[in-house]
Amino acid sequence: MTLRKLFAPLNPADLVTISFFAFLALLNLVFHARVSDWYWLVPANALGICFIFFLAHSAEKRKTKLLMQVHRWYLYVAVVLTFKELYLMVRPIHPIDYDTLLISIDRWLFGVNPTEWLAQFSHPALTEILQLGYSSYYLLFIIVGIDVYRKHSWQGYDRAAFMIVYGFYLSYLGYFLLPAVGPRFTLHTFELLNQELPGLFFTEPLRAFINAGESIPAHLANPVDFVQRDVFPSGHTQLSLVVVYCAFHFKVASRWLLASLITLLVIGTVYLRYHYVIDVISGALLFLFTVWSGWKIIAWWEHKRNVGF
Repeated sequence: MTLRKLFAPLNPADLVTISFFAFLALLNLVFHARVSDWYWLVPANALGICFIFFLAHSAEKRKTKLLMQVHRWYLYVAVVLTFKELYLMVRPIHPIDYDTLLISIDRWLFGVNPTEWLAQFSHPALTEILQLGYSSYYLLFIIVGIDVYRKHSWQGYDRAAFMIVYGFYLSYLGYFLLPAVGPRFTLHTFELLNQELPGLFFTEPLRAFINAGESIPAHLANPVDFVQRDVFPSGHTQLSLVVVYCAFHFKVASRWLLASLITLLVIGTVYLRYHYVIDVISGALLFLFTVWSGWKIIAWWEHKRNVGF
């Protein structure tokens, strides 16, 4: 099989996912003395790469609706599984937390710790609204993906999906560079969060759901030792802005709903003590880089597929 035939069925999101899987496999090999699970993470990434090639070629050859759907929506599973792989890699590779640095930047910018300052405005109803907004993060990608596909079919979906997936992988690189746990562990007492920042009906179960996703075990005395180092940059901010950008760029019906949810989400990142303000600023800047560089990569890959390798 020629290089052109091998790569031609891949869309831009396939390409960046394969590239990131290969990067993680290489990183596991380089740091195998530190990453205790490297021996199965490397073949898992290799298997993921093979699966993407197989799926892309199968969808291109048979063009059945089911294969076309699976070929696009596997990306949601891929970014979740990759996020959990980072849990096994980040701390062993870079075992230093940089919360002190991030706190000092926030204090330099504002003269106070923003999460502590915001505590004076806390109210159960406000907490409930912002927790709901923050938790909507997990639905944003599905909403915008369905809406873009309905209006623009697969070409528009592939471009929007690439922007989102590419943004995820860029944010993951930040976790390796500056691991941190966030203000709910450093500036506040994590175990007292439900007492200090109570909601109404859904806040506590939503917090528990998010904690489980970040590998925080319930009812242990040292949760900071287990939480995923995923604070800098704020992927919630970066990816939410990518979503709303795609919603307005592709003019989908849900764009104003998404904009409203994302406004609550970004405010909630600091109010709910998940992030420092510098995380949010870095996430916004990374959003700009994601969109700027993302369109260049899309144009380059579409040219390669049309003209040849």
